[in-house]
Amino acid sequence: MKAEVISIGTELLLGEIADTDGAYLAGQLPRLGIDLYWISQVGDNQARLVEVLRRAWQRSELILTTGGLGPTEDDLTRQAIAELLGEKLEVDPSLGKWLHERFAQWGLEMPLSNLRQVNIIPSAEPIPNAWGTAPGWWLEKDGRILVAMPGPPRELQEMWQEKVHPRLQQLSSAIILSKTFKTLGLSEAKLGEMVSPMLIAANPTLGIYAKADGIHLRLTAKADSQGEAARMVAEGGASIRALVDEHIWGTDDDTLETVTGRLLMDKGLSLAAMEDYSGGWLTASLTDLPESLTFFRGGLIATSDEAKVAFGVGADVISRYGAVSPEVAQAMAEAARELLGADVGIGITGIEVTEARPTGITYISIADGGTSQVVNRPRGKRRVTNTALFELRKALLAHG
Repeated sequence: MKAEVISIGTELLLGEIADTDGAYLAGQLPRLGIDLYWISQVGDNQARLVEVLRRAWQRSELILTTGGLGPTEDDLTRQAIAELLGEKLEVDPSLGKWLHERFAQWGLEMPLSNLRQVNIIPSAEPIPNAWGTAPGWWLEKDGRILVAMPGPPRELQEMWQEKVHPRLQQLSSAIILSKTFKTLGLSEAKLGEMVSPMLIAANPTLGIYAKADGIHLRLTAKADSQGEAARMVAEGGASIRALVDEHIWGTDDDTLETVTGRLLMDKGLSLAAMEDYSGGWLTASLTDLPESLTFFRGGLIATSDEAKVAFGVGADVISRYGAVSPEVAQAMAEAARELLGADVGIGITGIEVTEARPTGITYISIADGGTSQVVNRPRGKRRVTNTALFELRKALLAHG
């Protein structure tokens, strides 16, 4: 089954919002064994929308639209589909009753314009919307399936998971399984060279994607059965690990925060941090985890020399080596560990790129009371935070 996604809304073309719906559906379809060939974006113009729909109708068996189902004059998805198929829109009384009841539950008076949302054509079947006021459409005609879904991500994702995905699952015969391996410490080009024999394989396929937390390798296998697809993914995963295992820090839904936090909890260790350049990003990322209370003692933000000294960094170390130096990063890690009574400390210091200083520099130190290591990594608060967590993970694994 060839699939196509059409994301609708002028705001997408103006760059006001990103097409997260298209990205979400692109990640969902492979799990159903459905090949996605095209993603289009079109503004709130009925003539252009009909043109895009007609092209999709000619070349795809499954067409998924997102957006354009709202109550305003520029929400034109329903009208465009009706024009494409030569059918007439009419108010569905049962949908109208449902919509009135929904507004009554909210304690609101329903504007008359919302009745636009309960118009439907004869060949379409309404799809309930658990969170909003725009029912979706399921339509089968001429050997094709067209599914129209609302644009707000919460509404789209609930409708997809609860109503659309199960129905499509019954129609799809192929099984596609994917597994993502997340790496850090290698450039995209270098990683591509290391796994190059796998990049040319037809099944399973391997893709490389640059992300904020490193370079991801996505392995995808297509088979006639779940067991065969799982076997192909397992064998492909073993090959990937044989090539780049030391750079892999997690898979699929893992984050550096959860992976590192899990290691600290498994080992019964606690962590403290002192941050200068990163400005609290490391502390914020860790405290987003509810379980951080069990392993994270706290974070100190030391953006001045005075703050560093107040937190336990020797003034002589700063004056001798400079605030941005391996020695000060090490002293920050050790001071945070001692001040907050943690088993492990992290210190981060650095300088951002400016016109006067075209080359930024950052130092990260990890100290456990007996040993200390310092690494230098590129600029950028998010990248430095990820690198600090990656290096902490390596240190925890190396020291058993």
